[in-house]
Amino acid sequence: KRSIRSCLPETYWVQAELSDVRSNYSGHCYLEFIQKDVEGNNLIAKARGTIWSNIYKMLKPYFEQETGQSFTSGIKVLVQVSVEFHELYGYSLTVLDIDPTYTVGDMERKRREILRQLEEEGVIDLNKELEMPLLPQRVAVISSATAAGYGDFCNQLANNPRGYGFRTELFPAIMQGERVEESILAALDAIYHRLEEFDVVVIIRGGGSTSDLECYNSYLLAFAVTQFPLPVLTGIGHDNDTSVTDMVAHTMLKTPTAVAAWLNQRAADLDGALEYCAISLRDICRQATHS
Repeated sequence: KRSIRSCLPETYWVQAELSDVRSNYSGHCYLEFIQKDVEGNNLIAKARGTIWSNIYKMLKPYFEQETGQSFTSGIKVLVQVSVEFHELYGYSLTVLDIDPTYTVGDMERKRREILRQLEEEGVIDLNKELEMPLLPQRVAVISSATAAGYGDFCNQLANNPRGYGFRTELFPAIMQGERVEESILAALDAIYHRLEEFDVVVIIRGGGSTSDLECYNSYLLAFAVTQFPLPVLTGIGHDNDTSVTDMVAHTMLKTPTAVAAWLNQRAADLDGALEYCAISLRDICRQATHS
């Protein structure tokens, strides 16, 4: 710690993209600074960052007022930092100032470009325009077999209070890292060859940092979803994360559990409608008998 302090006594201006931005009850902001290569968009550098509350309470509103956008994951920033090393927590960057003119990050710009391209090609709403089956019970699931989110989805679907029956089949895929795109595309292809066996496709995974979920902002993956002949439901990430894949799917839900709850509710709605029809039919029969 003393060596780093003596070698790096100054502050530095750093260009980086923000990821996993979060603040705690004390008002401190904790985040990650990331850098990607230009061609492959692969993560090549990452550093923990801290903005102490006395700086953050001034920096955040100043940045948002000057740029008109939230201080959040996915934006590229130019920040003034000091380099810190802690005996227990290691290397990190402490933010002292920010240049608000250096704004929109690669993640958000890429997302907008993909959405614009899909819209220009006239395919962005194709999956949304498919008719959802009244009772989607045969579910093709794309997820990791060992993911907690997949377990939550199966448990909620199997243990619904009314005992509705669903048949699910897992098409295993890698849901994090560089192979997400090719892995999910392969799973979609496998389902495509058995279309008549399923009513809907579900793509689910648990949460993660914004940089972990960046792989779902993929043109090829989004295009495949728009073209798929079955309705696609997504439950990817946390409440604050909306990927391109989410936006082109037939139905976007926030978590795997929310997807299972939606399917359960769909069955309950049909159950209620059939019960209402049965009551109405009995009333009509009684009236016909009395007349």
